[in-house]
Amino acid sequence: MNIGFIGTGNMGKILIDAFIESKAVRPSKITIMNRTKKRAKEIQQQHKKINVADTAEEVVHASKVIFICVKPLDIHPLLIKLEPLLTKDHCIVSITSPISVEQIERLIPSQAARIIPSITNRALAGVSLFTFGERCTPFYQNYLHELFSSMSKPVAIDQTITRVSSDIVSCGPAFFSFLLQRFIDAAVQETNISEEEATVMASDMIIGMGKLLEKEIFTLPTLQDKVCVKGGITGEGIKVLEAELGEMFVHVFQKTHEKFDEDIELVHNQFDSLIP
Repeated sequence: MNIGFIGTGNMGKILIDAFIESKAVRPSKITIMNRTKKRAKEIQQQHKKINVADTAEEVVHASKVIFICVKPLDIHPLLIKLEPLLTKDHCIVSITSPISVEQIERLIPSQAARIIPSITNRALAGVSLFTFGERCTPFYQNYLHELFSSMSKPVAIDQTITRVSSDIVSCGPAFFSFLLQRFIDAAVQETNISEEEATVMASDMIIGMGKLLEKEIFTLPTLQDKVCVKGGITGEGIKVLEAELGEMFVHVFQKTHEKFDEDIELVHNQFDSLIP
């Protein structure tokens, strides 16, 4: 299957690298295009047999599955431009959360899916979030599921939980790396440990913790119970977290949903104003 990428920013490149590294797609089967051609050429230098197109139209001609990896407000004009070239045999895959598959299907005759990836997919790990359009056939659903199974755990989600699912899967690595960095900074500030030593220890700790969960040796609650011995040092630390964490994560979800609602309103206004 020939696949194409319109937009090779951070997430587009992560998907390209992961598909090739996992051997799910041969480089010669991939055609890429970026507004700044230099960016696409850099990817071609890394993956020698990948094809670089000059225009989005060339990507459509060369591909059956086309990943749209551009900013949300750029998607509508892009699809309007490509609509005359798209057929029911094409499958458009959007990786952005504010635009629904229903909105995409209103614009084009093609099949549509929304797949929200995570930076963890670059390590051939983590989750990818799937929502299929009504016209997306079992053939393409199975193909995309198999494709992403090579570098993630595909999870089907309902439209109503798109934002919170993306917060956990896609934003989560940034949120928890921020917390881990603050954890390291505090250790350096309050003790004689060096930043380098603390960073190595904390990084290896989080990797080991992930493996415990991956192998189902512990769940999150049982992991805490095993480490937190009654009357011990860990328990004293947990007391501080319980007292000071408060509603922080509630506020995080409130803020991400607030921004999501703003993005949806912008996108809907754009779609509603240009679609009869």
